[in-house]
Amino acid sequence: MNFCLWITGLPGSGKSTIVKELEQMLLELDLKAITLSMDLIRKTLTPEPRYTDEERSLVYRSLALMAQLLVEECGKNVIIDATGNKREFRDLARQLIAEFAEIHVKCPLETCKTRETLRQNQVVEKNLYKKAVQGKLKGQLPGISASYDEPENPELQLASDLLSPYESAKAIMIYIKSRWAG
Repeated sequence: MNFCLWITGLPGSGKSTIVKELEQMLLELDLKAITLSMDLIRKTLTPEPRYTDEERSLVYRSLALMAQLLVEECGKNVIIDATGNKREFRDLARQLIAEFAEIHVKCPLETCKTRETLRQNQVVEKNLYKKAVQGKLKGQLPGISASYDEPENPELQLASDLLSPYESAKAIMIYIKSRWAG
C-alpha cells in the first residue's frame, strides 16, 4: 500500500530539514519515497513567481495532482514538502489520495523568522520574513502578508522548536509503521 504525507508548516518551521532526515530513515528500511519539494517545483511551474493567491492555487492544485498520480497510478510513496498555506490545498490532496496523512510542523513565528535568516545553500532565498515586513518581498508570505491555515486535525503534529529534526522524523516513522507498515 502506498501513501502520501504532506509536511506542512510556516516557512522556516523546519519542514525540509525534517524531510531530509525522514528520507534517510525510509531508505534504511528500504521504503522508497519521492519527495515533491515545492521550492524546486515552483522554479519550473513559475520561474518568475509572483506569490499571488491565483498562482498559489494553480501550483498547489498541480502538486496535489502530481502526488495523486505518483501514489495511485505509479505505486509510489510520496512526501510533499510544502507550506500549502490554505487548508483547501491540503484538503484537495486528502480527497484525491486514499492513503494520505497531513503532518503539521508547528513552530512559533519568531523561531521561523530566526531560522529563515540562517538558510544556506537552499533554493529559497534568505530573509523572506524581513523582506515581507519591509514591503520588499515580491508577493505575499504566509505568516506575514498571507494567511496560513493551520491544520484542524492533522494525523501528526510536531513542535519543531522543541524536537530536533531527527526526533521529528522518528515520530513520523513511528506513525508510518503504525499505519502502513505494521
